Amino acid sequence: MSAIASPSVRKLAADRGVDIDALAAELGRETIAREDVLGQTAPRRAAAGASSGYWDVDHGEWGPVTVEPLTRIAKVASANLTAAQQMIPAVTHHDSADVSRLEATRKALKADGNSVTALSFHVAVLARCLREFPRFNASLSPDGQSLILKGYVHIGIAVDTPHGLAVPVLRDVEHMRLSQIGAAIRELAGRARDRKLRGHEMGGASMTITNLGGIGGEAFTPIVNPPEVAILGITRTDIRPVWDGTAFVPVPMTPLDLSYDHRVINGADAARFLARYCALLAQPDDLLIAEI
Repeated sequence: MSAIASPSVRKLAADRGVDIDALAAELGRETIAREDVLGQTAPRRAAAGASSGYWDVDHGEWGPVTVEPLTRIAKVASANLTAAQQMIPAVTHHDSADVSRLEATRKALKADGNSVTALSFHVAVLARCLREFPRFNASLSPDGQSLILKGYVHIGIAVDTPHGLAVPVLRDVEHMRLSQIGAAIRELAGRARDRKLRGHEMGGASMTITNLGGIGGEAFTPIVNPPEVAILGITRTDIRPVWDGTAFVPVPMTPLDLSYDHRVINGADAARFLARYCALLAQPDDLLIAEI
């Protein structure tokens, strides 16, 4: 039985010499997506341009070792991240958002029986910002000569799984209520961890969010996920003393890290984008409560 794959995926496989049916049999799947084909070819292409001498070492000479093969998901992520680091002149802009009202709003909603995660607010605010700053909702053409502006808002959510990093995508986020966003994230993340994501649920994002808030840290520099031109990192909210004009007051602040492709976005654009993001996040009841 022939594997199920879209015409574009079949063309990609043909261009790269990948046998679709053999790949489906190897993976134990009926449907083959773009990421499956890339997982077979991209790591070799990435390695071809760099010397492997640094890694060609007999580590067992120095003591006992164990060899653990990379999963298919990890291989795809490795290829994408390598390409991003080699090809994208990336810069990271850092800022922090006052989430006092957001947390108060979440507590009020929970008291009314509506449990909404902070990440749902971040996704909704990011969707609004992508509409207001269209260059962030874009991709460069393969030849780097044109900018493809997207008429949709799809947001990728980086999910840490036992098998590697997966990025399922929420489609048409701007038309979703907060509760719908939260339910979609939980459902997609759960299936990502169980390796049950379907091909159409990955790829095609406007921008990706990578959230380390549940683990910790103060800041980091997330790597842009090509062909996107920016990625938003979130780290753990902490209480900081903030001057209100007369005294220092304790305020919950969420650190934000915006990495962007400098070929498309300049520093001033990034600063304005993240400032607007922080302003919207600081006033969630004015913007989002009607959407629940």
